[in-house]
Amino acid sequence: MIKQSAIALCVGVMMCAQAFAAREERTFEVWADIPTLGFYVLPAETNWIHLEQTLPWNINTSRLEGLRKNFDVKHDTSAIEARLDAEPYLFNGRQDQNIYLRVTFNGQELSHEATPREVVSAAQAMAGGRFPLEIQPKVPAGGYKPGTYYGTVQLIFSAAAP
Repeated sequence: MIKQSAIALCVGVMMCAQAFAAREERTFEVWADIPTLGFYVLPAETNWIHLEQTLPWNINTSRLEGLRKNFDVKHDTSAIEARLDAEPYLFNGRQDQNIYLRVTFNGQELSHEATPREVVSAAQAMAGGRFPLEIQPKVPAGGYKPGTYYGTVQLIFSAAAP
């Protein structure tokens, strides 16, 4: 009888320990972008494109710094063009304090006009390569005003007509 009570007690303690065991769960999104081998414009470092990017404030110069990232590019039949979907700027809630952004790809300044600009020549595109994207803030007329600013840069890349 004592032996049966001891076994029942051990089983009961083990069941209680399992009931109070710590548990943590993590949920995250997974996705893949598999380009066609004939045309692609992909970030060379893939860990930044879907994250908010910080333009750092340089306290020594009292200026807002820019951002530079590289893209791997290839098109096997013609040049690659790019344009902005909308005018890029940083906004803090007051339109008169907007900080407009200068966006260049491979040294070519982009605009939000409907006509795209050639950013990679046909020869460069056919060979494939790595090309820089640069985003530089333009100093506002009244200088930078304190605040928290947010913005979006929307790039559209397309194959030029052969």
